[in-house]
Amino acid sequence: MCCDLKRRFLLLYATQKGQAKAIAEEICLQAGAHGLEADMHCISEMDKYNLETEKDPVVIVISTTGTGDPPDTARKFVKKIRDKTLPPDHFAHLQYGLLGLGDSEYTFFCNGGKTVDRLLQELGAQHFYDTGLADDCVGLELVVDPWIDGLWLALKEVFLLRKEKEDMSNNVSADPHVGHEMNLSSKIQNLNLEDEGVRSSDGPSHKLIDINVVASATDTEPSLVHSVPPISQSALNIPALPPEYIEVQFQDTHGENPHLSSLISEGTTFEVPVTKASQLTREDAVKTALLLELDIADTAFDYQPGDAFCVICPNNVNEVEELLHILGLSEKGENFVCIKVKQDTKKKGATRPQHIPERSTLKFILTWCLELRAIPKKAFLRALVECTSDAGEKRRLQELCSKQGASDYTHFIRESNVCLLDLLHAFPSCKPSLNLLIEHLPKLQARSYSVSSSNLYQPGKLCFVFNIVEFPACPTRPVLRKGVCTGWLAELVAPLLHTNKDTLDIKRGSSPTEKISIFARPNNTFHLPSDPSVPFVMVGPGTGIAPFIGFLQHRQKLREEHTEWEFGETWLFFGCRHQDRDYLFKDELRCFHENGTLTHLKVCFSRDSSTTEVAQPKYVQDVIRLYAKEVARVLLKESGYFYVCGDKKHMADDVSDAVLDVLSMEMEVDKLEAMRTMAMLREAKRYLQDVWS
Repeated sequence: MCCDLKRRFLLLYATQKGQAKAIAEEICLQAGAHGLEADMHCISEMDKYNLETEKDPVVIVISTTGTGDPPDTARKFVKKIRDKTLPPDHFAHLQYGLLGLGDSEYTFFCNGGKTVDRLLQELGAQHFYDTGLADDCVGLELVVDPWIDGLWLALKEVFLLRKEKEDMSNNVSADPHVGHEMNLSSKIQNLNLEDEGVRSSDGPSHKLIDINVVASATDTEPSLVHSVPPISQSALNIPALPPEYIEVQFQDTHGENPHLSSLISEGTTFEVPVTKASQLTREDAVKTALLLELDIADTAFDYQPGDAFCVICPNNVNEVEELLHILGLSEKGENFVCIKVKQDTKKKGATRPQHIPERSTLKFILTWCLELRAIPKKAFLRALVECTSDAGEKRRLQELCSKQGASDYTHFIRESNVCLLDLLHAFPSCKPSLNLLIEHLPKLQARSYSVSSSNLYQPGKLCFVFNIVEFPACPTRPVLRKGVCTGWLAELVAPLLHTNKDTLDIKRGSSPTEKISIFARPNNTFHLPSDPSVPFVMVGPGTGIAPFIGFLQHRQKLREEHTEWEFGETWLFFGCRHQDRDYLFKDELRCFHENGTLTHLKVCFSRDSSTTEVAQPKYVQDVIRLYAKEVARVLLKESGYFYVCGDKKHMADDVSDAVLDVLSMEMEVDKLEAMRTMAMLREAKRYLQDVWS
């Protein structure tokens, strides 16, 4: 019988920021309702599973990080299956399905998943289910949800085929083919009946009908808090309620909070002083850019120009206080809390989240551990439904997390960057518990910045540049908000900024300096050519110029110290809105150009009016086309490098298109052949990007 089948499958996840783990947990949650058992592990826990001897189907959920790398938790696994000594049939016994997560705004979309998929295939493993590639640019759920829905039938077919093979080997019937067909048919019918039962009971989704709640609404346009037909009158398929698994115990106010370094698993953390701060833009510029200098002289922190590093930042203090007030816990912010797993939880393999200390103050958790600005996932919305007393608000939250409300979720939650505080303002009868927030809010991530200096040029110093990010008020967000990290840094260094915006040095013996905690995030490829005679092109509009200041500082110092060396020519394409408002590092670039460190400096200004009869190019990609012959010469004849840094969506793709046009024109080939050449440049690590969305 069907119920006699062994229904275990191995579920592995590799996550960088928690999304792959959350999806794996959702698969694990739904598995039980389908009569299956998920044996779930992080892919790094190789002592808890063994693919060499695995007989059951394997499901892998894996994200992508950096410029197309597998997440840190998958590094050892990838290294192991990359072993060239493994035979091509090493995993011939293995059946697997893989779900890759990525962002199509980056060049190597889902490359972490694609890499693991390719390596497993090369070692003989077989798909039992088609690979899914989910795009965070448009919404992971658009692929994740249907992929999970189809997973269950694919898994059950694996188990049925296995059972049929076992039956056939033991079959003594005179006509085994008839028995085989009847047996398989009856089992598929049983499975279909099981699935119907799941959908109509306590399975991963069930139908709700609550039409009267919104019948009196008079608004004709949908919003975060209001829906219109057909969804307002539809039966809804909503996710299963995630089981609670965290228990919070309040204690007294005595003790010390953990050191911030204990929250970081990526490497050594350094607490360093901010020694300089300056504003690089004029007050009337559209964006405010700041340059900070950190003193790393007394640390073991090391970097190369082109590297990035991470800043450990807190949530906004006012938002923390506001959340405490809404939760009714304002008086308990300084109380220590002990976080444990509920003994009677129904969540399989539940553990305390690694980013939550076992004991700390409540305010410490909300300030340093949880991403309060995170866009709530549908599972979180589903949990919030149970904390909402108003019937209309409850119905709307159900709609937003339902399959029928997918487009509303995308528009009013995801694209509007709605966060928990926005939801609690929009749905005032929603009163979540503290344990619910700890269960569903992801880890507060450190923010990454490109290094804008050279340790050779400025020993013991590390500089970086950033725009103060602003999110304007809108219907779903009643107040303007600044970026979590950039807003905090701007407030932190405000005393260091002169009213005339001249750089301020902190003198020894003056008022105590502010310190921030950082850790290295080396870039394995975005570095200067190892051979200084090789020419290179840099494209960095706006704050995208940051790493190239480090490049040029480093190159200038090398030229001073090694006058006998041969140095290749250097090009910089820079752009901004206004020449007199946001031309970053204008004086420094002029000096680099005058002393020969920078051979060619090409700038453009997208909002300045042209003073000549011939319209000037507005964007860096337009200037690149003007110098097509020179760019093609550097790339094709002189084997040079091409670096791009800055905004992915509004710049890097346009620059890539411009380079394709240059290659096509100068090589006298069609677009397809130019794309092949571009792919070869990328593969050779001579077309390099450091971009963000």
